[in-house]
Amino acid sequence: MLSDPDPGAERLAAGTRVLAGNRLVEIDAALADAYRPGDELLAIDGRLVHLSAADLDAGRGAVARAHDAFLQLAGVTDESIDRFFHGFADRLADDAAVAPILEANAADVARARDAGRSTTRLVLSPQMRTDMVAGLRTWAAQPSGRGEIVRTIEHDGWTVELVRAGLGVVGFVFEGRPNVFADACGVLRSGNTVAFRIGSDALGTARAIMEHALRPALAEAGLPLDAASLVDSRSHGAGHAMFSDPRLALAVARGSGPAVAQLGAVARQAGVAVSLHGTGGAWIVAGEPTADTAFADAVRWSLDRKVCNTLNTCCIPLAHADRLVPVFLESLDAAAAARGTEAKLHLCGEHAAIGPDRIAQRTIIRAEGASVEPGCETIDESQLGREWEWEESPEVTLVIVDDLDHAIDLFNARSPRFVASLVSSNPEEHARFWNRIDAPFVGNGFTRWVDGQYALDAPELGLSNWHGGRLLARGGILSGDSVFTVRTRVRQTRSDVHR
Repeated sequence: MLSDPDPGAERLAAGTRVLAGNRLVEIDAALADAYRPGDELLAIDGRLVHLSAADLDAGRGAVARAHDAFLQLAGVTDESIDRFFHGFADRLADDAAVAPILEANAADVARARDAGRSTTRLVLSPQMRTDMVAGLRTWAAQPSGRGEIVRTIEHDGWTVELVRAGLGVVGFVFEGRPNVFADACGVLRSGNTVAFRIGSDALGTARAIMEHALRPALAEAGLPLDAASLVDSRSHGAGHAMFSDPRLALAVARGSGPAVAQLGAVARQAGVAVSLHGTGGAWIVAGEPTADTAFADAVRWSLDRKVCNTLNTCCIPLAHADRLVPVFLESLDAAAAARGTEAKLHLCGEHAAIGPDRIAQRTIIRAEGASVEPGCETIDESQLGREWEWEESPEVTLVIVDDLDHAIDLFNARSPRFVASLVSSNPEEHARFWNRIDAPFVGNGFTRWVDGQYALDAPELGLSNWHGGRLLARGGILSGDSVFTVRTRVRQTRSDVHR
């Protein structure tokens, strides 16, 4: 990390070279002009990131408030935390209470659409609202875990207890999804507090939820009002400022791959543990033999909407391409038809049964509007790790592979190592797939099951791939009840115990 290179300086001089990590970086004219006293510079991956004083105040101020609240939360009973979750859920379920929140959300959606930005995850739909309420009630019903003795070691005259406790302040940077409030507040269940920055498109919705639902529920339950602290800023720098605060116990980032990677680097430089949820996209591999119906269903129901666990890449063995490629294309088109759109296909490797109608111009609905472009384009192997962020028109990659092991090798080398599914009736293939595929989530059908609430009945804080390596002592689903530390307590029964 690099702070103000000269704390006494009023301005920076363009052309000045400063050490950023292990590289010398030159301050350019734009940075020199923007810098003001009280600002800071961070050195991230050999480049300088400018944090304004306003960014620092918004980001680190939220952490400071949440840290104070964490110290107070130790004296709050589990029953009070139960009441908070129920109170938050009740307000979201009440039409009158939620009306100003929906009004703010509609304004956010309109603003994002006018700017040509995606609104797929921004809309606070009736289903999202229902899921938020259900998630909060699930947290209310979960055991706290605070004070749980996870292990006892008996000695002569004394006993050692390993005891679960809250970890501290959990910092979140989320994409613009209103339901993240229910997700993030899950950390209160195990005695933590939260500071979070939501995507700028959803900031109006966030402010309304804080005012009309979250903070009233905290107050009514007797919890510190800053147990959930919003970084009230549209600036990306405020998120960087929050993640550079060493008072954070855990930094959680969700969103696009490069942005998440940079946030993770900021937190690591500050000595903060990270849980990153960036690049997604699931892979489906056709095995041998593969039933047409099972394969068609796996593809179709992995493309109902675009989220991180949506089918992104499908691998079909060359020996079965003539039979399975048409099945794949039919399911792809069915997923598009269900949304009233046309699909976009990317081809990698030799292929079969791709007719001229597939390559012809199509109308693809993207976040910025309709785009007339080829319905099928070729890509090379180096692009297999790219996640297609589609809006309404399903977009996938089809790879023709030599065999199952070729598909596994491509996944391990090129994918973000996230979700992998093998559709096959051969038990030996499934055993080989499980043993060789380097992924935290492995299945044998549709990929959209990868979701904490859907699969584990526990609202998730995020899903982690293995792009940066396997995770220490936990699975790929981060949930509120998995955020804790273990304290060690000794009870002497004899005063003469000594070494």
